[in-house]
Amino acid sequence: MSLLSRITAPTARHDVARLAATLLTHHHGVPRSAPKDLPGAVLDPVGARLPTGPTGLGTAAARITARKPAGGSTSGAPAGGSTSGVPELYCPPAVRDDPALGREVNDRLVAWADEVGIYAGRLDRVQAADFGRLMMLAHPDTDDPDRLLAAAKCALAEWATDDYYCDDETMGSRPELLGSHLGLAYPVVDPAHLPARYVAAWEREVSADPVRVALRSGLDHLSRYAEPSQVARLRHEVAVLFVGYGQEGSWRSRGHMPSVHEYLAHRQMNSFLPCVALTDVVGGYALTATEYADPRVRRAVTMAATAATLVNDLYSMTKEHESSGVEFNLPTVIAEEERCSPREAIERSAEIHDELVRTFEAEAAALVLTGSLPLRRFLAGVWAWLGGNREWHAGSPRYNGA
Repeated sequence: MSLLSRITAPTARHDVARLAATLLTHHHGVPRSAPKDLPGAVLDPVGARLPTGPTGLGTAAARITARKPAGGSTSGAPAGGSTSGVPELYCPPAVRDDPALGREVNDRLVAWADEVGIYAGRLDRVQAADFGRLMMLAHPDTDDPDRLLAAAKCALAEWATDDYYCDDETMGSRPELLGSHLGLAYPVVDPAHLPARYVAAWEREVSADPVRVALRSGLDHLSRYAEPSQVARLRHEVAVLFVGYGQEGSWRSRGHMPSVHEYLAHRQMNSFLPCVALTDVVGGYALTATEYADPRVRRAVTMAATAATLVNDLYSMTKEHESSGVEFNLPTVIAEEERCSPREAIERSAEIHDELVRTFEAEAAALVLTGSLPLRRFLAGVWAWLGGNREWHAGSPRYNGA
């Protein structure tokens, strides 16, 4: 189920929803939280996080364990207990919360959605989803609403692709057309260059579909701020995302429940990674293509993006979809494979999330020691993205009304 579909689904009224709500609340008001800042990083006057403390090979572990979050525990230890044996999520808090900025971005995003034609007749759902707030929370190193809007447009266009082509039959999705639809959408993201006599026909094809119009418009806006290498990076991540959409469509069409390892590999593709990849674009600097592609950086960033998406999996357990089809999320997959109770599946899902976040924390902190300033800033921005993402899910009444 797409992000927007999950948000706008009716509130669940069953035991699993109550269990998930218990998992995702604070115990006695004390959150189990990672440090706000990536260990070994501080804010400089222009917002970049720079390393502090001991440096050099072999010092990463000392730097990580020396940091203490609020509450007095080390960054690797829970600051609070659990409720009835159910663990809470390990995640940093949001760096900032500017409701007025979030509202401004959200209002502009809804107006844009109306302009390009996505979610016609359903813009109240887009408004209620409050993706402007998500962008404000997840990208705390800028207060420029237009930069945040550029990222929000790209995100909403990607999620509309999921809704229109993959998930929502009321919006025209049909399993047998999924490959064709995605195949026509990607040449908008990575523009098709046709012989002159076919250009007009292609333009008519693009303009006839609001999703394609949205994808083109979002990329055009982003290009005002992004260097060519950053746009190419996003194109790559969107291509991978579309592969994930196709994989989930295959599961649905043949009634297949994936194994846990298959689902987790899928979640690396079908994740928030295209959004996370824009961290430097929104922040107003550029991470080089070489550094972004470094296997160590790629490993850390993809694990963070997967963890962020599993937060959505867990929060969506407090919802139920109106359709009768199978919905794929990590607790459901674990319960099916391990034949365990919903409580055990949710606990295991939380453990997997926490493992991913802690691994990113440790490996990114090590990379901070020797990386360039843009890399250090980017990794700190991904850490902030995790905190903003969690805060957005935790603060949304659509996820917390169970």
